[in-house]
Amino acid sequence: MTESSPPSIVVSAETPSAALPHVDDYLQLGKNHDASDIHLSVNKQPSWRRYGIISPIWDSAPPLSAQELQNLAVGFLSEEQRSTLESRGDVDFAYANALGRFRASVIRQRLGYEIVFRIINATVRSMNDLGLPETLRMLTQYHNGLVLVTGPVGCGKSTTLAALVDEVNKARHDHIITLEDPIEYIIESKGCHVTQRQVHTHTKSFGAALRGALREDPDVIMVGEMRDLETISLAITASETGHLVLGTLHTSNAARTLDRVLDVFPSDQRDQIRIMVSESLRGIVSQQLIPRADGNGRVLAMEILVNNPAVANLIREGKTFMLPGIIQTGKKLGMKLMDDSVAELFRAGLISPDEAIYRAEVKNQMQQIISGR
Repeated sequence: MTESSPPSIVVSAETPSAALPHVDDYLQLGKNHDASDIHLSVNKQPSWRRYGIISPIWDSAPPLSAQELQNLAVGFLSEEQRSTLESRGDVDFAYANALGRFRASVIRQRLGYEIVFRIINATVRSMNDLGLPETLRMLTQYHNGLVLVTGPVGCGKSTTLAALVDEVNKARHDHIITLEDPIEYIIESKGCHVTQRQVHTHTKSFGAALRGALREDPDVIMVGEMRDLETISLAITASETGHLVLGTLHTSNAARTLDRVLDVFPSDQRDQIRIMVSESLRGIVSQQLIPRADGNGRVLAMEILVNNPAVANLIREGKTFMLPGIIQTGKKLGMKLMDDSVAELFRAGLISPDEAIYRAEVKNQMQQIISGR
């Protein structure tokens, strides 16, 4: 998965002397120039995140005033959303307009309102489009079990997860239920019947949606974020009872992912949960997007764990710290360590030495690779 940069942006002649009249104007700019996020904050220039870096949209634009931010917020929030913002201090929702869909967050802070948008790509990209390895296609062929896609915010987890669901949608004739907050990609039914539910709009919580999903004759359940004990517990149960469950967590590698899953449970339940996870886990995909050395976008680094008897045994025994060794020796099964992926990108000249060291798990070994030792 790579992101290519558009031509240099020339905006000096269009630099506004005040806030643009509506948030849609900023969103249009963001979509036109491959930004992933738009940031509008009091006493700050309008900014965007492009290829992981936040910078002003216009270098010479004046900072936004508190009144301008209030006008922008009032201009696109519904009456109900304004009421929630006033009573709770923040509101998060999916915002849709003629340009597409956006994840919106509006908060009150010390200086006034702050607005952040995540720009959602309207088109589901296939595994082939993203250049994802064949090992991931194999993970979509199971009819039960747990597949986890993990990584930090903004690393492309939703894009990878949508591609996996799209693969199932094309190859099988099943019922897919997605549970998201908010719905990002609109997934049209192909071979499968697809039901998409948005937390806080169509259901109260991920846990409530999962409980409901188990009564809706699903074959595949996609959980947008496994963030608490109830959701993780229900996801594991669903994966054990004949459903393929695809979910995400904010963890950086396979070992930390399993530790996070197990640590949410009370200590007296962990032995049982380790056994359940060792049997139901199909694979863990951990990823990060790294800036390219030439400055033209970002490139994907990916760690892949595929469950096998050796992996299952380590999970049961609580020895997740030994998983890197299993991944290292499991290359024939499609497994790969994050550091090996980073090293491949460095050797190909796609990322800089500094980025390779910064992104590596074992930095002294990466330093030796860079030094040619």
